[in-house]
Amino acid sequence: MVTVIPDYTLLVQIVTFLLLVVVLNFILYKPILSIIDRRKKQLEELENEVALFRASVDKKVAEYDEKLKYAKTNAADLKKEIINEGADQAKQIVDAVRNEIPVMTQEFQQKMDKELDVARQILQGQSRNLSLEIATKVLGRSVQ
Repeated sequence: MVTVIPDYTLLVQIVTFLLLVVVLNFILYKPILSIIDRRKKQLEELENEVALFRASVDKKVAEYDEKLKYAKTNAADLKKEIINEGADQAKQIVDAVRNEIPVMTQEFQQKMDKELDVARQILQGQSRNLSLEIATKVLGRSVQ
């Protein structure tokens, strides 16, 4: 049979390994975990800020769209109002011109009648003289 003599080096290696694990836990593992936790918290805070910023931007865009819609509506209403005012003014001008046409026509007719009377008087005077001249030439003597 073989007898095994216990060797304490194995026990020393186990204790040394455990001691190394404990020391590394305090020196390396916990600081790295705390750094990772801080970074996670920073990332979460940044994500929350980004979410708040996006919400703010969405709110501003919604307000802008609402104001733009309101402005377009007001512009359309103002345009309709201006068109209606223009149409009303055009109608008033056309009505005024239509009312002036008979007056202008009557004035023109009166002026024409006066000019015709003057022309008739001139022609009557000239036609008498002209007929006397024609008769004188045709008869060869003066007629009175």
